[in-house]
Parts: sequence; C-alpha cells; structure tokens
Amino acid sequence: MPHDRFHTIVTKVENKPGVLARVAGLFARRGFNIESLAVAPTDDERFSRITFTVDVASAPLEQVVKQLDKLVNVVEIRELDPADSVERELMLVTVEAGPAERGEIMDLVRIFEARVLNVGHDRLMVSLSGGPGRLDDFEALLRPYGIVELQRTGRVALPQLDKEAPVEA
Repeated sequence: MPHDRFHTIVTKVENKPGVLARVAGLFARRGFNIESLAVAPTDDERFSRITFTVDVASAPLEQVVKQLDKLVNVVEIRELDPADSVERELMLVTVEAGPAERGEIMDLVRIFEARVLNVGHDRLMVSLSGGPGRLDDFEALLRPYGIVELQRTGRVALPQLDKEAPVEA
C-alpha cells in the first residue's frame, strides 16, 4: 500500500451521540474513501478524538477539511504529516501453526517483537503494534503459513514532540 497516497487527519469532536455517524455520513455523501478510522474519548470526557486516514486519490485534502469544518460538533481539525508524527496500529492475527511451522512462526514473533496471545493445537493468535508498514511486513511474512483471521485497528497518531529546548528571554 503506497503510504504517501494517504493523509492522516485528526479531529476533536464533541462526545455526543450521532457525531461519528454525521462524520461518516459526510464522507459517504461526498464519495471520500476512508482507509482507516479510530475513535475514542479524550482525557476530557466532553470530547472524542477521531483519527482517520484518507485516500487523497478519492478527493482533494482541502475539500475534506472544508467539509469537516462545516459540521457543528467538530471542535478542531489537524492534518498530521507522517514525517512529523508518530503513527501506530494494532493487529491481531490467527495463523496456522502446526508442529512443523510453529518454530518458524515463533522466530518471526521474536524478530518483530510481537506477542503470542493464545495458543491452540494447530494455530497461534499473535498481536503486534507498530507503524503501518511494519504491520504490512509482518502480515506478508505470515501469509504463506495461512492466515485464518486478521483484524487491524486503523491508525492512531500524535504529533512528534519538539526536540529543541525553549529559548529563554
């Protein structure tokens, strides 16, 4: 998946019933394609944070932001440049893991610093969190063993912290 084709937009919205439906409805009506979507309350219970990744091939980014800004419950909108932000995703995957393949799969789990969550007779359930590209790579390496089920959360992101010391007056 070419990541430069996608932009991450973060919105702070009022934590009220129907707000997510209105945001999703806006995208559907305008023909915008959402690649991923993550929603959760913030540290202030009055607000929720919606992080979504938009396919800019489906619509110009400026148009997406203008349409969002028109929604009454939207408090703040920010685009996060991948070069200046930290993005993470969570993946849960169940993979075929018979006795012959289990050692190879466990090597991949160690290399990627993933976690085994559940073990069955001939399957393993594994979780991995990290950047979208890292999850893509892990998924591609597991695919030949036989992925039974896979779920990814969608991206969450925050801007990187400023590394320069403040200038004293």
